[in-house]
Amino acid sequence: MNAVNTNSANVAERRLAPPSLAISTVIFALRPSETSGRPTLWLPLVRRIREPYKDMWALPGGPLAHDESLQDAASRNLRETTGLAPHYLEQLYAFGGLHRSPTQRVVSIVYWALVQPTEAALADESENVRWFRADRLGELAFDHNAIVDYALWRLRNKMAYGSIAYHLLGEFFTLAQVREVYEAVLDRQLDPANFRRHVTATPEIEETGEYLQGGKHRPPRLYRFTGTPGLGPDNRSTP
Repeated sequence: MNAVNTNSANVAERRLAPPSLAISTVIFALRPSETSGRPTLWLPLVRRIREPYKDMWALPGGPLAHDESLQDAASRNLRETTGLAPHYLEQLYAFGGLHRSPTQRVVSIVYWALVQPTEAALADESENVRWFRADRLGELAFDHNAIVDYALWRLRNKMAYGSIAYHLLGEFFTLAQVREVYEAVLDRQLDPANFRRHVTATPEIEETGEYLQGGKHRPPRLYRFTGTPGLGPDNRSTP
């Protein structure tokens, strides 16, 4: 009887307690497919080492400290779990479903970023930190599958903006590399000729006068993006 009363008291206390605030991050990067070698979309996940959902994979993140901003907390959690420090880390959405965690009410402020291959290569990988293909995740802890799906939906909708693809490339790139980014994110093939006309008509895409060397055929031109960085005006970070 005491155990029942104690358990009921714990449930009542959890209902009266204020929600816990947490930060999670969704970081997308391009990596070659293990089968075709073509660029595909990947993201780093961390293995949980405690309950709830012990041993399941989850997005990098953690609790929000009292003395740090949301942006600082997102940067710190990402740095501590994966070693990554993206140039652009912006707020995606707040997830606060009533039953996201089986132990307490948790509201997560989710950040996202796109990182270039050179940045992604700096990520710490271990038994508990690993890169996964975005379209082959399996079941994640909490509601993190829904979070990744939402991030992918937002990313695909934003591909119409000129700057998005160039956060996944280096400073200089070929038009074919840009098309590979679009195909990886949209998960479909694009007509090369139509795509080339579309990209070359974009004012923020500038020819460098240089060519990509080392191939077997005529070297393609190198371009660079001259527009404003960022994932979009509706994703400004909150202090």
